[in-house]
Amino acid sequence: MTLHINTPLIESLSVGRGLSAKVWLKMEALQPCGSFKARGVGYACEQYIKEGAKALVSSSGGNAGLAVAYSGRCLGVPVTVVVPKTTKPRAIELIEQEGAQVIVHGDIWQQAHDHAMTLTNAEAAYIHPFDDPYLWHGHASIVDEIAAQGVTPDAIVLSVGGGGLLSGVIAGLKRHGWQEVPVIAVETEGAASLAASATAGKHVAIDAITSVATSLGATIVAERAFELLSEQPVVNHVVTDLEAVNSCRRFLADHRLLVEPACGASLAAVYGECAALQDKQNIVVIVCGGVGASVEQLQAWGEQLSDNG
Repeated sequence: MTLHINTPLIESLSVGRGLSAKVWLKMEALQPCGSFKARGVGYACEQYIKEGAKALVSSSGGNAGLAVAYSGRCLGVPVTVVVPKTTKPRAIELIEQEGAQVIVHGDIWQQAHDHAMTLTNAEAAYIHPFDDPYLWHGHASIVDEIAAQGVTPDAIVLSVGGGGLLSGVIAGLKRHGWQEVPVIAVETEGAASLAASATAGKHVAIDAITSVATSLGATIVAERAFELLSEQPVVNHVVTDLEAVNSCRRFLADHRLLVEPACGASLAAVYGECAALQDKQNIVVIVCGGVGASVEQLQAWGEQLSDNG
């Protein structure tokens, strides 16, 4: 038994309807903890427990921490999640609801991560939000399911934060002999660390995260994610916060599913019919989900960003 579920792959007649391609939605927002993190995090938690861990430690402002808390509850081990001060009360509530202890520490994720590392030991394993081969192995199962569901994509669109999902999806593509399938790696302005590395031609960090898509808030991507830029066709695409938020609101109207701006970023690339998708026939969008938004919050962000624009 796995901790994640097999998610539907549905054709959308609304998202990217101006494109000539069929657009398929891989509905990771339906995972038990609300995001694709259930796959990689769940697999990593299982592996570390098999290796002797008696407890789990994580650092996250939202989805990864919730996935560790969910996994720990399912596996019957205690979980501690360290979150930065910017974490929304609702995210903390959801993590605690899974039975995990929450520690608030630091102004940014990196500070929460550093503190979490001091809590680890031989029996308390650290579950990194994005930089761990176990995570990538778990996330690769998305591609296994797409293949089993009978769709051969000629483009996959996904959002990039620290690069865990990107690393996992490309591992899955390689496993199925789909090395030529381009991955449209979407970020928001103010959180575009992969695009910064691609532009620089080396693994670099950005100075700060200024995007409302805080789930994409890694100032530097995993080194493996950067390496993959030279191993797989990866197209970097950056959207504005307003485009991401408006895509969340549009997706809610089109498909009756609430996702956060980190997920809205990848939807925005398809709603916006980006150039890299113009000649494709079967586009798969990974609807990664996320619990960091409410209808009211999307409305407020939309008004704030429109005013600033």
